[in-house]
Amino acid sequence: MSVLQPHKPHKSPRTAVLSAVALAALTLSACSSGPNTAAPPRTAGTPAPSATPSPSARPVHPFTGRPGARNGPVLAVKIDNTRSAKPQRGLRSADIVYVEQVEGGLSRIMAVYSSTLPPQIGPVRSARISDLHLLPQFGRPAFAYSGVQSKMKPYLARTALVDVSPDTASGAYARGGPHPAPYNLYASPRRLLAKAPGATKARDIGFRFGAAPPGGTATTSYTARYPSSTLVFHWSAGEHRWLVSQDGRPDQAAEGGRLGGRTIVIQRVRTTRSQFHDFLGNYTPLLRTVGTGTATVLRDGKAYDVRWSRASEDRGTTFTTPSGRPMTFAPGQVWVVLVNAGRPVTP
Repeated sequence: MSVLQPHKPHKSPRTAVLSAVALAALTLSACSSGPNTAAPPRTAGTPAPSATPSPSARPVHPFTGRPGARNGPVLAVKIDNTRSAKPQRGLRSADIVYVEQVEGGLSRIMAVYSSTLPPQIGPVRSARISDLHLLPQFGRPAFAYSGVQSKMKPYLARTALVDVSPDTASGAYARGGPHPAPYNLYASPRRLLAKAPGATKARDIGFRFGAAPPGGTATTSYTARYPSSTLVFHWSAGEHRWLVSQDGRPDQAAEGGRLGGRTIVIQRVRTTRSQFHDFLGNYTPLLRTVGTGTATVLRDGKAYDVRWSRASEDRGTTFTTPSGRPMTFAPGQVWVVLVNAGRPVTP
């Protein structure tokens, strides 16, 4: 692997070509449609209160449920999730891994860190409007990304976050590794957070951890489909976590080993056209993560059918079983895979 070099903004026309991939039709279950514009994310409001541990209990991290974990500032990083960028660095250290659909029916990751900071994270890629609807639940997190279309910049400015993109934290980024640009931009999380003294610490976002609830269906693998990509989660009894394969290939970490999480949430959200599109007119999907819907939670070799609810963008998401009890997650890394719950969207 080559030595990383100081980052200089990449202006190759190849990036524009790649961003112009036609938006494929969504192919996941259920039927509904929605408006074709994205409202600016709400940033005001009172966050949901965190659970108060008993005096004898060790505090647990609100993102992972691990007792005694470091509760540091929240850092969210956009990471490429295509074959051209793999293996990614730093994903095994994330507390939460969000998988979001983007143009062309592909997916991109927003990884969230607080308890553990790896040496490097990447490849770092551009932001999408759906990110700005997820971020307010964290308070005022640091947000690392590489590039955004100019039409979306006013939305970024109105969202409660600390911008640590290369425009404001260039010294935290470097290019290198085995891949060509734009798949070779990596960031140092410690340097990013040094540029974000106002970033808020992790707080309650609705996750609940503990022993598995009654019920569930024994499951060895589960498939989440996007129009141009497929993620399969395989249960490993030996590692006691779900291992990820993408498009028929095991998903490896650059640090070694497989990617995967203790809990996988397949969350079905209404997906519509946003008001943003590339220069060929291909629309960016907007993932509606406020409201209610259904989800499948994978933990401990079982699948649980649950309902999700999120009252507003400054609050987190709760998950409940059919009996109305909170759906508890297994302590450890959580993946939230946002898939379409509506009628396919076309360009």
